[in-house]
Amino acid sequence: MTGRRTTGGETAASGAARRATEPDAASAVARAGARPTIIDVSARAGVSRMTVSRALRAPHLVRPDTREAIARAIDELGYVPDRAAEALSTRRSGFVGLVVPTLTNTNFADAARGLTDIIRRQGYELLIGYTDYDENAMLTHVRDMLGRRAEALVLPAGPRGAALRTLLAGETIPIVQMAGLAPSPVNYMVGYSNHEAGRLAARYLIGLGHTRIGVLAAEGDGLSCDHRGGRRLEGFLEALREAGLREDLVQRMGKPPVSFTQGAQAMGALLERAPDLHAVFAVSDLVGVGALMECRRRGVRVPEDVSLMGFGGFEIGREVVPALTTVAVDYRAIGERTGRMVLDLLAGVRDVPPVVDLGVTLTERETTAFRPALVPVPA
Repeated sequence: MTGRRTTGGETAASGAARRATEPDAASAVARAGARPTIIDVSARAGVSRMTVSRALRAPHLVRPDTREAIARAIDELGYVPDRAAEALSTRRSGFVGLVVPTLTNTNFADAARGLTDIIRRQGYELLIGYTDYDENAMLTHVRDMLGRRAEALVLPAGPRGAALRTLLAGETIPIVQMAGLAPSPVNYMVGYSNHEAGRLAARYLIGLGHTRIGVLAAEGDGLSCDHRGGRRLEGFLEALREAGLREDLVQRMGKPPVSFTQGAQAMGALLERAPDLHAVFAVSDLVGVGALMECRRRGVRVPEDVSLMGFGGFEIGREVVPALTTVAVDYRAIGERTGRMVLDLLAGVRDVPPVVDLGVTLTERETTAFRPALVPVPA
């Protein structure tokens, strides 16, 4: 009688016969003190090595009962696939490289999670590097990821130095810029306009009747700075100029990544410079929360004395009291959309849009208020 077929011409009967003639894989591995191999897994599961390999690379091509047997064998043996060997044989690394400016910003963590959730559906994993806003670190990470055969790169939007531009220009793998819309995309781009986000914040505060408006922004120049925050500042000041308002109430703080402490210190310095401020825009919610705490320490009421708003839509902004008004960005959605773009590009999909603008949302909470006495009454 013919045994039940599993995959690749192998049957349950033939698998059982092989198991009867081979030593127990787990005990053999334990005796040798070696890491279990794919051969040990195939012996324990009663299938061929090719079937195990297929189940790991393309599980949808393997019968469910066979996949379960292989999964049990992997768990029992503690098997870890040798990705380096696989990369050598297939010339595919199976990973996508992501470089972010900082790991202290939860928005970038949300983007990384959204990106990971999408690319894992096709068997890819994420390799993450962070730069602390240093262009030299960016160049080092990109070189390393390319040397390890990254199949795609996701980089933060922003200007690039000559060395990095030259390096990326010679690459054929998909390169996607994320979390901003740079004037000159390297390849593909998913994000939002920081310039328009700044303009939106300024128009909102002006619409509330505020005329003496300050800004808290990070220091930094050249390539080692927060370009996204700089673009928000440019858009904000542009809207102030268009409204005929002064634009010199900009308080710089330390270099990025910015923190609660920097926000508090910058807010204190700005209040000393301009005690009659009407409103303040912080280029990050982290800075905004620090500024809120400093106002509380100084007895400055928010929003009765000063309206305060931030950027980013961080969770802490929702939880502080009063809750922080902000220009919110859905970084999780940005990560997911970037992941879908990366998979499309890797699959050779035609007509992938080079730029995807997911926009921003003005989220009005409790730290801003209308000041009718400051709004001129129409004649």
